Amino acid sequence: MIERDLGGYDKFKADFAQAAITQFGSGWAWLVFDQDKLGLRKTGNAETPISGTAKPLLTIDVWEHAYYLDYQNRRADFVAAVIDKLLDWDRANERLEK
Repeated sequence: MIERDLGGYDKFKADFAQAAITQFGSGWAWLVFDQDKLGLRKTGNAETPISGTAKPLLTIDVWEHAYYLDYQNRRADFVAAVIDKLLDWDRANERLEK
């Protein structure tokens, strides 16, 4: 599905990172399942994709409290670390199956 809907893993990784890095202020980047397709979203503050039809599969928290102690103002480094080391693909697959 990542290949079909998002152009492959490398493109997904770059686009997911871009969504997280460019979310102005506090918020989130999301991998979602919506209308039989994977997609990427970004939301500000407490907004989530569940207010529409999308089902969240993975998220990156880009509120400063999530990364500031370890990364200071280096949000891009934090996002890269999350994507490379912390995404739980088993849980994402479980959510997708539901």
